[in-house]
Amino acid sequence: MKFSRALARFALAIVLTYLGLLAVTFFIGRVIPVDPVLAVVGDHAPESVVQRVREEMGLNKPLYVQFGLYVSKVLHGDFGTSVLTSNPVLQDIKRAFPATFELATLGILIGASMGVPLGVWAAVRRGGVVDQVVRVMGLIGYSVPIFWLGLMALVLFYARLDWVAGPGRIDVTYEYMVTPVTGILLLDTAMQGQWEAFRNAFSHLILPASLLGYFSLAYISRMTRSFMLGELSQEYVVAARAKGLSEARIIWRHALRNALVPLVTVITLSYAGLLEGSVLTETVFAWPGLGLYITNSLQNADMNAVLGGTIVVGSVFIGLNLLSDLLYRTLDPRTRNR
Repeated sequence: MKFSRALARFALAIVLTYLGLLAVTFFIGRVIPVDPVLAVVGDHAPESVVQRVREEMGLNKPLYVQFGLYVSKVLHGDFGTSVLTSNPVLQDIKRAFPATFELATLGILIGASMGVPLGVWAAVRRGGVVDQVVRVMGLIGYSVPIFWLGLMALVLFYARLDWVAGPGRIDVTYEYMVTPVTGILLLDTAMQGQWEAFRNAFSHLILPASLLGYFSLAYISRMTRSFMLGELSQEYVVAARAKGLSEARIIWRHALRNALVPLVTVITLSYAGLLEGSVLTETVFAWPGLGLYITNSLQNADMNAVLGGTIVVGSVFIGLNLLSDLLYRTLDPRTRNR
């Protein structure tokens, strides 16, 4: 009975959150100074055509009816047609999202794999050189604009040193050698044995992914340090040292294990932030992902594409937020009966 109530509350939270997301995107689409009808038919269309298209789009109906139609269409995967590409918005998003997914996934892998050990080390050596370096890295990560750092990285590693490939996702030479299967280039090239294309795609990917990884590293290392300082001051650590356990065992098997409970939430939400916040990075590196798609659509007043992309980003964020909550409950038995 208790499990059923918890499941019902969980489902209700999902439904209400998603309805809130749809309500926000709907009213944003109605208050911006862009007429969706004129975006379709053009500024010089006859008035009769404008009125007919307005009726076809349901924009002559009361606002609550328009919202109901909007929710129904979204739930059926209909985000409208992009004015910029003349394709269904969902089709464009399916093409663009794998690029963002690939970039954000490698970014969070870099950030988490380096940020957690650095945060642990900084906490253990509190006040030492490593702690100061980690804190400075975090300060730079929070302070320096990501677009400026991206431009400087391109100038240094691409233009001057020629260590990595430039903007874009893959060179034109290899673009038509790879058959899209998953849309994730590293995976598609590996599956098809196109190792030259794989190396080229990785060379394009590593710089923007490292940039995103650095910004997530700054946050993850800071939070890891904070969580570990809290755990290392607990009584069970003093008791473990009194029993003669090695310092490495205390830190990695006991303190870090307890710190992982909130840390998993931090990493998951950082990943969500990379998926929905890599707009500037994709713009600087001409990365054909969802962020660049939304930016180009916004610049061309293509509101169907903008709102469709916003809904997808919001849905991903909601999904990862719920995943972090489930992981939190799994790792911490004390929260399972709440």
